[in-house]
Amino acid sequence: MIRYFILLCLLAGLFSVQITAQERKVETKFVPLDKFDPMRNPFDDLILVVEEAKQSNRRILLDVGGEWCIWCHRLDEIIESNQDLKDYLHSNFVVLKINVSKENKNEKFLEKYPAVEGYPHLFVLDMNGQFLHSQNTGDLEAGKGHDKNKILEFLKKWSVKREGENK
Repeated sequence: MIRYFILLCLLAGLFSVQITAQERKVETKFVPLDKFDPMRNPFDDLILVVEEAKQSNRRILLDVGGEWCIWCHRLDEIIESNQDLKDYLHSNFVVLKINVSKENKNEKFLEKYPAVEGYPHLFVLDMNGQFLHSQNTGDLEAGKGHDKNKILEFLKKWSVKREGENK
């Protein structure tokens, strides 16, 4: 009887270890952020984003800014309010928001990219996480906001599947 009890305990232990491993696997999938979070670790997030970009044949767009930044909110707003722009962005890029604030400037992470002159700032990476382009979003503005057509043109220029190509 004691042997059966020990065997049952061992099986239950193995079963719980397998469930925990499966739960961890689910937790490692990158979930896009809709806010800049000073508590996030961009090194860890980039590993997950690269994995997702490779699996989905998309490039990576680093969106550098903070919750304090009105222009960051304006950029988010134009994307959210234009479904075609939002769809194009998310079908061609995996977006990773990189927080820059008093709480966390993420200097170590950002030191491998060109200097940022203002916020928001965009970096385009290939699906392996290699730097391709630095984009000052001031070039994508019109009036007191961003220009939808300029943003879309920028996205099309840097997407894997460029307009008119059959890939």
